[in-house]
Amino acid sequence: MLLQRVLFALKAHNVRYPWVVCSDLLLGPSSLSFRSHTCGELRSDHVGQKVTLCGWVQYLRQDLFVILRDFSGLTQVLIPQEESANNLKAALCGLAVESVVKVTGTVRKRPAGQENKLMPTGEIEILAQNLEVFNICRKLPFEMKEFVKKSEALRMQYRYLALRSSQMQKNLRLRSQLVMKMREYLCNVHGFVDVETPTLFKRTPGGAKEFVVPSREPGLFYSLPQSPQQFKQLLMVAGVDRYFQIARCYRDEGSKPDRQPEFTQVDIEMSFVDQAGIMALVEGMLQFSWPAEKGPLQVPFQVMTYNEAMRDYGVDKPDTRFNMKLIDLSEVFSSTKIEFLRSALSQSEGSIQAICVPSGAVRTNPEDPSLLSHLLEALDSGAPPHGGIALGLDRLVSVVVGASSIRDVIAFPKSFRGHDLMSHAPDTVSEEELKPYHISIKWPTEQRGGGGGGGSAGK
Repeated sequence: MLLQRVLFALKAHNVRYPWVVCSDLLLGPSSLSFRSHTCGELRSDHVGQKVTLCGWVQYLRQDLFVILRDFSGLTQVLIPQEESANNLKAALCGLAVESVVKVTGTVRKRPAGQENKLMPTGEIEILAQNLEVFNICRKLPFEMKEFVKKSEALRMQYRYLALRSSQMQKNLRLRSQLVMKMREYLCNVHGFVDVETPTLFKRTPGGAKEFVVPSREPGLFYSLPQSPQQFKQLLMVAGVDRYFQIARCYRDEGSKPDRQPEFTQVDIEMSFVDQAGIMALVEGMLQFSWPAEKGPLQVPFQVMTYNEAMRDYGVDKPDTRFNMKLIDLSEVFSSTKIEFLRSALSQSEGSIQAICVPSGAVRTNPEDPSLLSHLLEALDSGAPPHGGIALGLDRLVSVVVGASSIRDVIAFPKSFRGHDLMSHAPDTVSEEELKPYHISIKWPTEQRGGGGGGGSAGK
Protein backbone atom coordinates (compact mmCIF):
# COMPACT_ATOMS: atom_id res chain seq x y z
CA MET A 1 0.00 0.00 0.00
CA LEU A 2 2.82 2.40 0.80
CA LEU A 3 4.37 1.78 -2.61
CA GLN A 4 1.05 2.38 -4.35
CA ARG A 5 0.56 5.70 -2.53
CA VAL A 6 4.08 6.79 -3.50
CA LEU A 7 3.47 5.94 -7.16
CA PHE A 8 0.12 7.76 -7.25
CA ALA A 9 1.75 10.82 -5.70
CA LEU A 10 4.55 10.78 -8.28
CA LYS A 11 2.04 10.43 -11.10
CA ALA A 12 0.01 13.32 -9.73
CA HIS A 13 3.12 15.51 -9.85
CA ASN A 14 3.92 14.44 -13.43
CA VAL A 15 7.08 12.52 -12.52
CA ARG A 16 7.97 10.73 -15.76
CA TYR A 17 10.09 7.86 -14.43
CA PRO A 18 8.59 6.67 -11.14
CA TRP A 19 10.26 3.26 -11.41
CA VAL A 20 13.69 4.84 -11.42
CA VAL A 21 12.86 7.11 -8.49
CA CYS A 22 11.44 4.17 -6.51
CA SER A 23 14.07 1.62 -7.53
CA ASP A 24 15.20 1.17 -3.93
CA LEU A 25 11.66 0.07 -3.07
CA LEU A 26 11.42 -2.39 -5.96
CA LEU A 27 14.77 -4.13 -6.02
CA GLY A 28 14.56 -5.95 -2.68
CA PRO A 29 14.41 -9.76 -3.12
CA SER A 30 11.54 -9.92 -0.62
CA SER A 31 9.31 -7.44 -2.49
CA LEU A 32 6.08 -8.87 -3.88
CA SER A 33 6.45 -11.82 -1.49
CA PHE A 34 4.78 -12.82 1.76
CA ARG A 35 8.21 -13.20 3.38
CA SER A 36 9.68 -10.12 5.03
CA HIS A 37 13.34 -11.04 4.44
CA THR A 38 15.45 -13.66 2.70
CA CYS A 39 17.49 -16.21 4.61
CA GLY A 40 20.79 -14.51 3.80
CA GLU A 41 20.14 -10.86 4.59
CA LEU A 42 19.47 -10.66 8.34
CA ARG A 43 22.20 -9.06 10.48
CA SER A 44 22.64 -7.71 14.00
CA ASP A 45 20.89 -4.49 12.88
CA HIS A 46 17.65 -6.51 12.67
CA VAL A 47 17.74 -7.66 16.32
CA GLY A 48 14.32 -7.24 17.94
CA GLN A 49 12.39 -7.26 14.64
CA LYS A 50 9.62 -9.74 13.92
CA VAL A 51 10.37 -11.39 10.57
CA THR A 52 8.95 -14.01 8.24
CA LEU A 53 11.28 -16.30 6.31
CA CYS A 54 10.54 -18.93 3.66
CA GLY A 55 12.86 -21.65 2.46
CA TRP A 56 14.09 -25.21 2.58
CA VAL A 57 15.12 -27.08 5.71
CA GLN A 58 18.88 -27.49 5.41
CA TYR A 59 19.66 -29.14 8.78
CA LEU A 60 17.91 -30.13 11.98
CA ARG A 61 20.35 -30.19 14.89
CA GLN A 62 19.78 -31.85 18.26
CA ASP A 63 16.15 -30.69 18.46
CA LEU A 64 17.55 -27.26 19.32
CA PHE A 65 17.51 -25.38 16.03
CA VAL A 66 16.76 -25.62 12.32
CA ILE A 67 18.92 -24.18 9.55
CA LEU A 68 16.69 -22.61 6.90
CA ARG A 69 18.01 -22.01 3.35
CA ASP A 70 16.98 -20.09 0.27
CA PHE A 71 18.90 -18.73 -2.74
CA SER A 72 20.53 -15.99 -0.66
CA GLY A 73 21.98 -18.04 2.18
CA LEU A 74 21.24 -19.63 5.56
CA THR A 75 19.56 -18.56 8.81
CA GLN A 76 19.51 -20.38 12.13
CA VAL A 77 16.01 -20.82 13.59
CA LEU A 78 15.92 -21.55 17.32
CA ILE A 79 13.34 -24.12 18.46
CA PRO A 80 11.51 -22.87 21.58
CA GLN A 81 11.94 -25.16 24.59
CA GLU A 82 9.12 -23.85 26.82
CA GLU A 83 6.22 -26.17 27.65
CA SER A 84 3.80 -23.60 26.30
CA ALA A 85 5.38 -24.08 22.86
CA ASN A 86 5.35 -27.90 22.84
CA ASN A 87 3.24 -28.11 19.69
CA LEU A 88 5.55 -25.77 17.79
CA LYS A 89 8.59 -27.63 19.09
CA ALA A 90 7.17 -30.98 17.96
CA ALA A 91 6.37 -29.57 14.52
CA LEU A 92 9.86 -28.12 14.07
CA CYS A 93 11.62 -31.24 15.37
CA GLY A 94 9.57 -33.40 13.03
CA LEU A 95 10.53 -31.56 9.86
CA ALA A 96 12.18 -33.58 7.08
CA VAL A 97 15.28 -32.18 5.41
CA GLU A 98 14.48 -30.22 2.19
CA SER A 99 10.88 -29.63 3.22
CA VAL A 100 9.58 -26.16 2.30
CA VAL A 101 8.34 -24.01 5.19
CA LYS A 102 7.48 -20.53 6.38
CA VAL A 103 8.78 -19.46 9.78
CA THR A 104 7.77 -16.36 11.70
CA GLY A 105 9.80 -15.24 14.70
CA THR A 106 11.90 -12.57 16.37
CA VAL A 107 15.50 -11.80 15.49
CA ARG A 108 17.84 -12.03 18.44
CA LYS A 109 21.57 -11.92 18.93
CA ARG A 110 23.29 -15.27 19.40
CA PRO A 111 24.74 -15.91 22.86
CA ALA A 112 28.37 -14.87 23.30
CA GLY A 113 30.72 -17.52 21.98
CA GLN A 114 28.09 -19.11 19.73
CA GLU A 115 28.54 -16.79 16.77
CA ASN A 116 29.50 -18.32 13.43
CA LYS A 117 31.94 -16.03 11.64
CA LEU A 118 31.88 -18.25 8.54
CA MET A 119 28.18 -17.56 8.10
CA PRO A 120 27.04 -14.07 6.96
CA THR A 121 24.03 -14.36 9.29
CA GLY A 122 26.16 -15.93 12.01
CA GLU A 123 25.63 -13.17 14.57
CA ILE A 124 21.87 -13.65 14.83
CA GLU A 125 19.18 -16.32 15.09
CA ILE A 126 15.40 -16.38 14.84
CA LEU A 127 13.35 -17.45 17.85
CA ALA A 128 10.49 -19.30 16.15
CA GLN A 129 6.93 -18.29 17.01
CA ASN A 130 4.98 -19.85 14.16
CA LEU A 131 5.54 -22.51 11.50
CA GLU A 132 3.69 -23.24 8.26
CA VAL A 133 4.69 -26.27 6.19
CA PHE A 134 4.17 -25.76 2.46
CA ASN A 135 5.53 -29.06 1.20
CA ILE A 136 7.03 -32.12 2.89
CA CYS A 137 10.06 -33.71 1.25
CA ARG A 138 9.39 -37.44 1.36
CA LYS A 139 12.22 -38.83 -0.75
CA LEU A 140 15.63 -37.76 -2.06
CA PRO A 141 17.86 -39.67 -4.52
CA PHE A 142 21.02 -38.36 -2.82
CA GLU A 143 22.09 -36.28 0.17
CA MET A 144 21.88 -32.56 -0.49
CA LYS A 145 24.96 -31.70 1.56
CA GLU A 146 27.53 -29.76 -0.46
CA PHE A 147 30.42 -32.05 0.48
CA VAL A 148 28.65 -35.21 -0.70
CA LYS A 149 29.92 -36.00 -4.21
CA LYS A 150 27.36 -36.93 -6.84
CA SER A 151 28.04 -38.34 -10.30
CA GLU A 152 27.33 -36.01 -13.19
CA ALA A 153 24.73 -38.43 -14.54
CA LEU A 154 22.83 -38.30 -11.24
CA ARG A 155 23.07 -34.52 -11.06
CA MET A 156 21.67 -34.24 -14.59
CA GLN A 157 18.89 -36.77 -13.96
CA TYR A 158 17.75 -34.80 -10.90
CA ARG A 159 18.71 -31.39 -12.21
CA TYR A 160 16.11 -29.56 -10.15
CA LEU A 161 17.90 -30.82 -7.02
CA ALA A 162 21.41 -30.16 -8.29
CA LEU A 163 20.38 -26.56 -8.98
CA ARG A 164 19.67 -26.06 -5.27
CA SER A 165 23.38 -26.16 -4.51
CA SER A 166 24.96 -22.85 -3.54
CA GLN A 167 27.51 -23.10 -6.38
CA MET A 168 24.90 -23.62 -9.09
CA GLN A 169 22.82 -20.79 -7.62
CA LYS A 170 25.87 -18.53 -7.79
CA ASN A 171 26.67 -19.60 -11.35
CA LEU A 172 23.17 -18.92 -12.66
CA ARG A 173 22.90 -15.58 -10.90
CA LEU A 174 26.33 -14.46 -12.09
CA ARG A 175 25.32 -15.42 -15.63
CA SER A 176 22.14 -13.37 -15.31
CA GLN A 177 24.05 -10.36 -14.00
CA LEU A 178 26.64 -10.66 -16.77
CA VAL A 179 23.95 -10.69 -19.46
CA MET A 180 22.16 -7.74 -17.88
CA LYS A 181 25.36 -5.68 -17.91
CA MET A 182 26.02 -6.63 -21.54
CA ARG A 183 22.53 -5.49 -22.50
CA GLU A 184 23.04 -2.23 -20.63
CA TYR A 185 26.38 -1.61 -22.36
CA LEU A 186 25.18 -2.44 -25.86
CA CYS A 187 21.76 -0.74 -25.70
CA ASN A 188 22.30 2.21 -23.38
CA VAL A 189 25.92 3.06 -24.11
CA HIS A 190 26.23 2.23 -27.82
CA GLY A 191 22.68 2.31 -29.17
CA PHE A 192 22.30 -1.34 -30.18
CA VAL A 193 18.86 -2.83 -30.87
CA ASP A 194 17.93 -6.20 -29.35
CA VAL A 195 16.22 -8.16 -32.15
CA GLU A 196 14.86 -11.71 -31.90
CA THR A 197 15.36 -13.82 -35.03
CA PRO A 198 13.53 -17.04 -36.05
CA THR A 199 14.50 -20.50 -34.82
CA LEU A 200 12.65 -22.15 -37.71
CA PHE A 201 14.70 -21.46 -40.84
CA LYS A 202 16.01 -23.25 -43.93
CA ARG A 203 19.01 -25.48 -44.42
CA THR A 204 22.23 -23.59 -45.10
CA PRO A 205 25.32 -24.90 -46.88
CA GLY A 206 28.55 -25.78 -45.11
CA GLY A 207 29.38 -25.28 -41.48
CA ALA A 208 28.05 -27.41 -38.64
CA LYS A 209 25.39 -30.09 -39.01
CA GLU A 210 21.89 -28.72 -38.46
CA PHE A 211 18.80 -30.17 -36.78
CA VAL A 212 15.98 -30.83 -39.23
CA VAL A 213 12.35 -30.04 -38.32
CA PRO A 214 9.53 -31.62 -40.36
CA SER A 215 6.65 -29.53 -41.69
CA ARG A 216 3.12 -30.63 -42.64
CA GLU A 217 3.94 -30.11 -46.33
CA PRO A 218 5.23 -33.34 -47.92
CA GLY A 219 8.99 -33.36 -48.37
CA LEU A 220 9.53 -29.87 -46.93
CA PHE A 221 11.60 -29.31 -43.79
CA TYR A 222 12.71 -26.48 -41.59
CA SER A 223 16.15 -26.34 -40.03
CA LEU A 224 17.17 -24.96 -36.65
CA PRO A 225 19.79 -22.26 -37.31
CA GLN A 226 23.33 -22.95 -36.14
CA SER A 227 23.62 -19.16 -35.67
CA PRO A 228 21.66 -16.01 -36.68
CA GLN A 229 24.35 -15.23 -39.29
CA GLN A 230 22.07 -14.53 -42.24
CA PHE A 231 19.49 -12.63 -40.21
CA LYS A 232 22.09 -10.33 -38.68
CA GLN A 233 23.36 -9.40 -42.14
CA LEU A 234 19.81 -8.86 -43.40
CA LEU A 235 19.20 -6.52 -40.47
CA MET A 236 22.18 -4.47 -41.61
CA VAL A 237 20.67 -4.28 -45.10
CA ALA A 238 17.43 -3.18 -43.40
CA GLY A 239 19.22 -0.20 -41.84
CA VAL A 240 19.02 -1.33 -38.21
CA ASP A 241 22.68 -0.25 -37.98
CA ARG A 242 23.55 -1.96 -34.68
CA TYR A 243 22.02 -5.32 -33.73
CA PHE A 244 22.57 -7.76 -30.92
CA GLN A 245 20.80 -10.78 -29.52
CA ILE A 246 21.27 -13.29 -26.73
CA ALA A 247 20.74 -15.97 -29.34
CA ARG A 248 19.91 -19.65 -29.06
CA CYS A 249 21.91 -21.72 -31.56
CA TYR A 250 21.63 -25.39 -32.52
CA ARG A 251 24.21 -27.81 -33.89
CA ASP A 252 23.67 -31.54 -34.32
CA GLU A 253 27.14 -32.48 -33.21
CA GLY A 254 26.72 -34.06 -29.76
CA SER A 255 28.40 -32.61 -26.68
CA LYS A 256 31.85 -31.80 -25.39
CA PRO A 257 32.92 -30.08 -22.16
CA ASP A 258 32.67 -26.77 -24.04
CA ARG A 259 29.90 -27.58 -26.54
CA GLN A 260 26.20 -28.49 -26.35
CA PRO A 261 23.68 -29.30 -29.11
CA GLU A 262 21.88 -26.10 -28.08
CA PHE A 263 23.86 -23.20 -26.75
CA THR A 264 23.79 -19.42 -26.38
CA GLN A 265 25.70 -16.69 -28.17
CA VAL A 266 26.05 -12.98 -27.58
CA ASP A 267 25.50 -12.19 -31.24
CA ILE A 268 26.53 -8.75 -32.53
CA GLU A 269 26.54 -6.98 -35.90
CA MET A 270 27.37 -3.37 -36.83
CA SER A 271 27.24 -1.27 -39.98
CA PHE A 272 30.03 1.05 -41.13
CA VAL A 273 32.64 -0.58 -38.94
CA ASP A 274 36.11 -2.01 -39.35
CA GLN A 275 38.07 -4.66 -37.48
CA ALA A 276 39.40 -2.21 -34.89
CA GLY A 277 35.88 -1.00 -34.09
CA ILE A 278 34.58 -4.51 -33.46
CA MET A 279 37.51 -5.40 -31.24
CA ALA A 280 37.18 -2.16 -29.25
CA LEU A 281 33.46 -2.82 -28.73
CA VAL A 282 34.04 -6.34 -27.41
CA GLU A 283 36.84 -5.22 -25.10
CA GLY A 284 34.65 -2.45 -23.70
CA MET A 285 31.63 -4.74 -23.27
CA LEU A 286 33.60 -7.41 -21.39
CA GLN A 287 35.32 -4.82 -19.21
CA PHE A 288 31.95 -3.18 -18.43
CA SER A 289 30.20 -6.46 -17.60
CA TRP A 290 33.08 -8.23 -15.82
CA PRO A 291 32.11 -9.13 -12.21
CA ALA A 292 33.84 -6.84 -9.71
CA GLU A 293 34.66 -9.76 -7.41
CA LYS A 294 36.78 -11.33 -10.16
CA GLY A 295 39.19 -8.39 -10.21
CA PRO A 296 39.74 -5.83 -12.99
CA LEU A 297 39.86 -6.96 -16.61
CA GLN A 298 42.86 -5.54 -18.43
CA VAL A 299 42.40 -4.06 -21.91
CA PRO A 300 43.40 -4.00 -24.68
CA PHE A 301 43.48 -7.77 -25.10
CA GLN A 302 46.49 -9.55 -26.51
CA VAL A 303 46.30 -9.93 -30.30
CA MET A 304 48.17 -12.38 -32.52
CA THR A 305 47.84 -13.63 -36.07
CA TYR A 306 47.10 -17.24 -36.97
CA ASN A 307 50.66 -17.68 -38.21
CA GLU A 308 52.08 -16.31 -34.95
CA ALA A 309 49.90 -18.67 -32.90
CA MET A 310 50.98 -21.71 -34.94
CA ARG A 311 54.60 -20.66 -34.89
CA ASP A 312 54.82 -20.06 -31.16
CA TYR A 313 52.27 -22.55 -29.75
CA GLY A 314 51.45 -25.10 -32.42
CA VAL A 315 47.67 -24.55 -32.07
CA ASP A 316 45.27 -21.86 -33.27
CA LYS A 317 43.72 -21.22 -29.81
CA PRO A 318 46.71 -21.21 -27.45
CA ASP A 319 46.61 -20.91 -23.68
CA THR A 320 48.91 -17.94 -23.12
CA ARG A 321 48.65 -17.77 -19.32
CA PHE A 322 51.97 -19.52 -18.72
CA ASN A 323 53.85 -18.24 -21.79
CA MET A 324 54.65 -21.84 -22.76
CA LYS A 325 55.85 -21.27 -26.29
CA LEU A 326 57.23 -24.10 -28.40
CA ILE A 327 60.74 -22.75 -28.06
CA ASP A 328 60.43 -23.21 -24.31
CA LEU A 329 59.83 -26.94 -24.83
CA SER A 330 63.09 -27.61 -26.62
CA GLU A 331 64.39 -29.72 -23.74
CA VAL A 332 61.31 -31.93 -23.86
CA PHE A 333 60.69 -32.25 -27.58
CA SER A 334 63.30 -32.87 -30.22
CA SER A 335 63.94 -30.05 -32.64
CA THR A 336 62.44 -32.24 -35.37
CA LYS A 337 59.08 -32.36 -33.59
CA ILE A 338 59.13 -28.63 -33.02
CA GLU A 339 59.76 -27.96 -36.69
CA PHE A 340 56.92 -30.36 -37.56
CA LEU A 341 54.50 -28.53 -35.28
CA ARG A 342 55.57 -25.20 -36.71
CA SER A 343 55.01 -26.35 -40.28
CA ALA A 344 51.70 -28.38 -39.71
CA LEU A 345 48.47 -26.19 -40.55
CA SER A 346 50.90 -23.38 -41.72
CA GLN A 347 50.03 -21.43 -44.82
CA SER A 348 52.07 -21.23 -48.01
CA GLU A 349 53.22 -17.88 -49.29
CA GLY A 350 50.52 -16.13 -51.25
CA SER A 351 47.59 -17.87 -49.53
CA ILE A 352 44.48 -15.89 -48.55
CA GLN A 353 44.34 -14.45 -45.03
CA ALA A 354 41.09 -13.33 -43.39
CA ILE A 355 40.47 -10.08 -41.57
CA CYS A 356 38.72 -11.58 -38.55
CA VAL A 357 38.16 -11.58 -34.82
CA PRO A 358 37.18 -14.61 -32.68
CA SER A 359 34.08 -16.20 -34.19
CA GLY A 360 33.42 -13.14 -36.31
CA ALA A 361 34.62 -11.21 -39.31
CA VAL A 362 34.24 -8.26 -41.60
CA ARG A 363 31.71 -9.67 -44.07
CA THR A 364 32.35 -10.63 -47.67
CA ASN A 365 29.78 -11.58 -50.29
CA PRO A 366 28.70 -15.28 -50.24
CA GLU A 367 29.31 -17.29 -53.39
CA ASP A 368 26.66 -20.07 -53.16
CA PRO A 369 23.63 -18.80 -55.12
CA SER A 370 21.69 -22.09 -54.89
CA LEU A 371 20.67 -21.82 -51.21
CA LEU A 372 21.50 -18.21 -50.43
CA SER A 373 19.64 -16.40 -53.21
CA HIS A 374 17.60 -14.37 -50.71
CA LEU A 375 20.79 -13.11 -49.05
CA LEU A 376 22.51 -12.34 -52.36
CA GLU A 377 19.45 -10.45 -53.54
CA ALA A 378 19.44 -8.44 -50.30
CA LEU A 379 23.12 -7.60 -50.61
CA ASP A 380 22.45 -6.29 -54.13
CA SER A 381 19.76 -3.90 -52.86
CA GLY A 382 22.07 -1.45 -51.11
CA ALA A 383 24.01 -3.19 -48.33
CA PRO A 384 26.27 -1.16 -46.06
CA PRO A 385 29.71 -2.49 -45.10
CA HIS A 386 29.20 -4.41 -41.89
CA GLY A 387 30.92 -6.74 -39.47
CA GLY A 388 30.26 -8.58 -36.28
CA ILE A 389 31.14 -11.20 -33.74
CA ALA A 390 29.46 -13.90 -31.68
CA LEU A 391 30.73 -14.69 -28.19
CA GLY A 392 29.90 -18.09 -26.73
CA LEU A 393 28.04 -17.05 -23.57
CA ASP A 394 28.21 -20.52 -21.95
CA ARG A 395 31.96 -20.73 -22.48
CA LEU A 396 32.50 -17.18 -21.25
CA VAL A 397 30.57 -17.78 -18.01
CA SER A 398 32.37 -21.09 -17.42
CA VAL A 399 35.70 -19.25 -17.67
CA VAL A 400 34.52 -16.54 -15.26
CA VAL A 401 33.38 -19.03 -12.58
CA GLY A 402 36.21 -21.51 -13.20
CA ALA A 403 33.90 -24.37 -14.19
CA SER A 404 35.41 -27.42 -15.92
CA SER A 405 32.38 -27.80 -18.21
CA ILE A 406 29.76 -25.46 -19.64
CA ARG A 407 27.17 -27.86 -18.19
CA ASP A 408 27.91 -26.24 -14.82
CA VAL A 409 26.68 -22.85 -16.01
CA ILE A 410 23.60 -24.06 -17.94
CA ALA A 411 20.37 -24.64 -16.03
CA PHE A 412 19.25 -27.72 -17.96
CA PRO A 413 22.13 -29.07 -20.07
CA LYS A 414 22.32 -32.10 -22.32
CA SER A 415 24.56 -35.13 -21.76
CA PHE A 416 27.61 -36.13 -23.78
CA ARG A 417 25.35 -37.69 -26.43
CA GLY A 418 22.96 -34.76 -26.41
CA HIS A 419 20.33 -36.44 -24.22
CA ASP A 420 18.21 -34.88 -21.48
CA LEU A 421 18.62 -37.42 -18.68
CA MET A 422 15.88 -35.80 -16.61
CA SER A 423 13.02 -36.01 -19.13
CA HIS A 424 14.55 -38.79 -21.30
CA ALA A 425 14.60 -36.70 -24.48
CA PRO A 426 14.91 -37.42 -27.34
CA ASP A 427 11.97 -39.80 -27.13
CA THR A 428 9.89 -41.90 -29.51
CA VAL A 429 6.94 -40.58 -31.51
CA SER A 430 4.18 -42.91 -32.64
CA GLU A 431 3.52 -43.55 -36.32
CA GLU A 432 0.07 -42.00 -35.87
CA GLU A 433 1.64 -38.77 -34.64
CA LEU A 434 4.05 -38.75 -37.58
CA LYS A 435 1.35 -39.10 -40.26
CA PRO A 436 0.59 -35.35 -40.53
CA TYR A 437 4.28 -34.83 -41.36
CA HIS A 438 4.32 -37.53 -44.07
CA ILE A 439 7.16 -39.31 -42.26
CA SER A 440 7.65 -42.98 -41.57
CA ILE A 441 10.49 -44.57 -39.62
CA LYS A 442 12.71 -47.23 -41.09
CA TRP A 443 14.10 -49.02 -38.05
CA PRO A 444 17.56 -50.58 -38.10
CA THR A 445 17.07 -54.28 -37.42
CA GLU A 446 19.09 -54.28 -34.19
CA GLN A 447 17.33 -51.15 -32.83
CA ARG A 448 13.69 -51.81 -33.74
CA GLY A 449 11.37 -50.64 -30.99
CA GLY A 450 14.13 -48.74 -29.23
CA GLY A 451 14.13 -45.14 -28.16
CA GLY A 452 14.15 -42.90 -25.14
CA GLY A 453 17.02 -40.95 -23.62
CA GLY A 454 17.76 -42.68 -20.31
CA GLY A 455 21.10 -43.93 -19.09
CA SER A 456 24.24 -42.24 -17.97
CA ALA A 457 25.91 -38.96 -18.81
CA GLY A 458 27.73 -40.79 -21.58
CA LYS A 459 24.48 -41.51 -23.40
